[in-house]
Amino acid sequence: MTAPDPAVVPAVDPAEFARTMAHVPTPVTIVTTVDAEGRRWGFTASSFSSLSLDPPLILVCPARTASCHDAFVSTDRFLVNVLAADQEELAKSFARSGTDKFAGTPMVPCEAGLPGLPGATARLLCSLYDVLDGGDHSILVGRVESVTAGEAEPMVYYNRHFTRPGNHPALTPA
Repeated sequence: MTAPDPAVVPAVDPAEFARTMAHVPTPVTIVTTVDAEGRRWGFTASSFSSLSLDPPLILVCPARTASCHDAFVSTDRFLVNVLAADQEELAKSFARSGTDKFAGTPMVPCEAGLPGLPGATARLLCSLYDVLDGGDHSILVGRVESVTAGEAEPMVYYNRHFTRPGNHPALTPA
């Protein structure tokens, strides 16, 4: 299959694309790592997905403009914390730039000593498998080394709001 000729494909308005994608519910995660100097890094990501079962791979996409970007594209390992429905303030805190994101948080050393969240819906310890170009983001492909599943209801990002599946009619099973 060949790619369509860019001259023939109509341009998608970026604002309309963003409005449309807001209607796709996504899990909310905080991704963490520690660099060679021992500094902790983290960011909130709703661009997270499973990619492969064999080998077990996930992807997460940090913005190229994020202050933590270089730490993540050069790390050996990172930890994906899938947030529980009651962890909205943490999601907001790790989405901000220019602050100490770890100050006052319940983050503790977890898998491989990386910052993790007790009470998270799940945690996935990943080794960096590949880094791909994703436009204004990088695509980190992580090989899953271990998983921890909790019991908490997950948080999702839908229509530009943090919510839980049971609180939104569009996300409630029929």
